[in-house]
Amino acid sequence: MELTRTAAEQALQEAERLNPGPWADHSRCVALACWNIASCCPDLDAELAYIYGMLHDIGRYAGKTSERHLIDGYRYCMERGWTKAAQICISHAFMVKDISSSIGVFDMPPEDKEFMVEFVKNAVYDDYDYLVQLCDALALPTGFCLLEKRFVDVTIRYGVHPATVDRWKAVLRIKDRFEEKIGGSIYDWLPGAVENSL
Repeated sequence: MELTRTAAEQALQEAERLNPGPWADHSRCVALACWNIASCCPDLDAELAYIYGMLHDIGRYAGKTSERHLIDGYRYCMERGWTKAAQICISHAFMVKDISSSIGVFDMPPEDKEFMVEFVKNAVYDDYDYLVQLCDALALPTGFCLLEKRFVDVTIRYGVHPATVDRWKAVLRIKDRFEEKIGGSIYDWLPGAVENSL
């Protein structure tokens, strides 16, 4: 199945019907943030960036789960031949390329966790992986926000983890990477981010 914006949007709509929740609007905001930032980067395809952002949490279609949504999303995309989107379903959660940096619960069979250990260790990240990691940290279900607002939002929900600060530092390095690419602040391309953070 060809991966297009329409296919990604339809996939998200169906997933939202199966498991309604704020995660779907968060995914839409991530997609738009990816589009806005990628539009300023001549080496990125903004349409692909939008699609990857839209699908990064698609594994939530299977219900209320923790880290299982990563492998559920991976399998969902692989079944449709969407290989890069499948990678991002896992990679978006590991800005620190180590499975132990997870802030969630591995609510999956041991063999699935072992698959993810090896997958994360061997995955080669590119700017689409990094962009979705960044935009995941810039989007609430209600719109764009400052990174620090999202950091607090996630920490309130998941608690403080030994890797929390390392994860924050990794995202801030990615922010610097994209600000160098676009020659300015990412927030200039995220309308309402400051207001939505107050």
